[in-house]
Amino acid sequence: MKIERFVLGPVGTNCYIVRNEERGECFLVDLAACPPDLVSHIKNAGLTVKAVLLTHGHFDHIMGLDDFTEAFPVPVYAHEEEKGLLESAQLNSSASMYGRGYTFSRAEYLKDGEEKEIAGIRIRTIYTPGHTIGGCCYYLPDEGVLFSGDTLFQASVGRTDLPTGSMGQLVRSIREKLFVLPEETKVCPGHMGETTIAYEKKYNPFL
Repeated sequence: MKIERFVLGPVGTNCYIVRNEERGECFLVDLAACPPDLVSHIKNAGLTVKAVLLTHGHFDHIMGLDDFTEAFPVPVYAHEEEKGLLESAQLNSSASMYGRGYTFSRAEYLKDGEEKEIAGIRIRTIYTPGHTIGGCCYYLPDEGVLFSGDTLFQASVGRTDLPTGSMGQLVRSIREKLFVLPEETKVCPGHMGETTIAYEKKYNPFL
């Protein structure tokens, strides 16, 4: 497996391409934008895109979806509790923070603990509400990698002052759902740099 990070969109969101190099297949995590060079990069690498995974529905993680799924008609997955936020320009903050309302209504929805194999990689959905009501993380148990979205950052956590956010819920999600993962788990967040579960358990001032 190989992970490539692209920093995209108006607030510098980490968007990931996760590649199975043996099979020439990939999936993406979050899509703040869909610049032409991202599309060309995937096509030039000869990759077959299998899916897009959304950690949550804020505008800075979803606004590339229409253009991307036009170029690559693949399923887009999110946690089932995030449907309302994805489909509301008010709740996903695109109207208030970006000045242009954006919604996405073609997602397929996952449940907490549900596992899927995409591009030959096993992925477990972990429901982690707090940043948003339907926020989730994606854990790759065979690879020891967690895509944490805006739930957990390097020495920080996601903001909770936007619609459906709750700091109490966020802290519980991290303590009860993420800090039980192996300490060597590599954490790939929605903003800022990579970290590990061990580092956050020891140094994260919010936790």
